[in-house]
Amino acid sequence: MNKVVIIVDSTCDLPKEVVEEKGIVIVPLTVNFPDATYYDGVDITTDKLYELVAEKNTLPKTAAITLGEIYNVFEKYINLGYDIIYTGISSHMSKSYENAVMMSKEFEEGRIEVVDSGNLSTGIGLLVLKACKWREEGKNVHEIADLMRETVPYVRSQFIVDTMEYLHKGGRCSGIAKLFGTILKIKPLIGVREGKMSVIGKPRGKNELCFEKMLELLEEDKNNIELDAVFVTHSEADDYCEYLVKRVKEIVPDANLLTSRAGCVISTHCGQGTIGVLYILKH
Repeated sequence: MNKVVIIVDSTCDLPKEVVEEKGIVIVPLTVNFPDATYYDGVDITTDKLYELVAEKNTLPKTAAITLGEIYNVFEKYINLGYDIIYTGISSHMSKSYENAVMMSKEFEEGRIEVVDSGNLSTGIGLLVLKACKWREEGKNVHEIADLMRETVPYVRSQFIVDTMEYLHKGGRCSGIAKLFGTILKIKPLIGVREGKMSVIGKPRGKNELCFEKMLELLEEDKNNIELDAVFVTHSEADDYCEYLVKRVKEIVPDANLLTSRAGCVISTHCGQGTIGVLYILKH
């Protein structure tokens, strides 16, 4: 049986130390301003992204991994003797999945499994950590891929958005257009459902009050959560991260609670101040 390498795109938002410890291979998506292109997490950080947005007074566009880029990564690890698990941002949000499927067909059948995460950010990261665990247990590439696909519907990703501007301009969230431009101080609660982002709550007021709506969902699920990893992930929302971590610990005290920062691609679509709670339900 060949060794298995787990490759994931940069939208997984896993902390650098976790990536290094688990030997996960990250492939960056790109962030494109009119006059420059950057590779997510390679030559641009999230704080630099927001500096450039303010300086240029424009939001960048993001681009999927190209056919050539994904082919080169696959070729490298196939030649090193690995079987490959590849996953990344939901197929409903980017062409990266489609490109990976297309390029996987260029290699020997059965060597590459491409899994649609149906998710984003550490919703993907949670799946990847599960894949690492199954690899450690000695499962082969097909067994790992099957288990990942079985787990996809049980990943819960929800987050509060501080400003609607990024989601509105990005056009990837259903229901946001109706809220955009309202004078009400709504901070939408966004959830990933069936591979797509949509508004699942419309809390109003101070951030702490808005967080309660998100925490209610956690409270409902608390007896049915996989405790090996629960994420609080944010985009430059340090002030609120500490508060949210404290509240999550109160609700699920036995969970292995991890924090992470959203990378540039996720931040481009959700905006500064976004913060979420992500976990997997038992199944």
